[in-house]
Amino acid sequence: MKIEIWSDYACPFCYIGKRTFEQALKQSGFESKAEISFKAFQLDPEAPSDSSISIYDHLATKMGQTVEQAKAMTQGVAEQAQTVGLQFNFKDMVHTNTFAAHRLAKWAESLEQDAAVTEKLLHGHFTEMKNIGDPGVLADIAEEAGLPREEAKAVIASEAFSEEVLKDIEEARQIGIQGVPFFVVNRKYALSGAQPLETFIEAISEIAEEEGIRPASKPRSKTSYCTGDSCEV
Repeated sequence: MKIEIWSDYACPFCYIGKRTFEQALKQSGFESKAEISFKAFQLDPEAPSDSSISIYDHLATKMGQTVEQAKAMTQGVAEQAQTVGLQFNFKDMVHTNTFAAHRLAKWAESLEQDAAVTEKLLHGHFTEMKNIGDPGVLADIAEEAGLPREEAKAVIASEAFSEEVLKDIEEARQIGIQGVPFFVVNRKYALSGAQPLETFIEAISEIAEEEGIRPASKPRSKTSYCTGDSCEV
């Protein structure tokens, strides 16, 4: 089962959706049958990489809200994240550009380490409040994922893997993707947004049946989580 996931490291629902989808694969018994690849998408290509703008100020400006309203909105997202075992800390989070992070992930993919780097980028941004637009932070994340730091620094300092990132973004445009996360299974089936666990389980099971794929393990008992959402450009 080939699964492609378009997402952006600045999108909270991408992390929530990723974790929920992983749980759905495990509970439905298809975890070992899934071949997952991560596709790049940028919600704000013009964001500065050296930004010191707080996420609250950015959201307030973007949504036409007060800072207090932005704080209330992110609190709701943090509570949703907790339902899938994630801890989001928006207090000291900054709005930053994710293009270099996507390039780093593409380099990691060439070394078959994109899953580890993707998880650490999302965890770094949303849980540890790291500025993933900062070259030093990105080098740290690569090293934490077991990749050679000096090679990571060279990739980050160059324009390496820009073409691969832009190819993903263009493909998303051609498909008509306007919000992330966006899941494509076997190039035939699409799921948009951070769906509830039950929805993902049902979709995975139905797709597997249509494709003639049997679960590698007995499906586990199902648990409902709150309704998800997605980030839009």
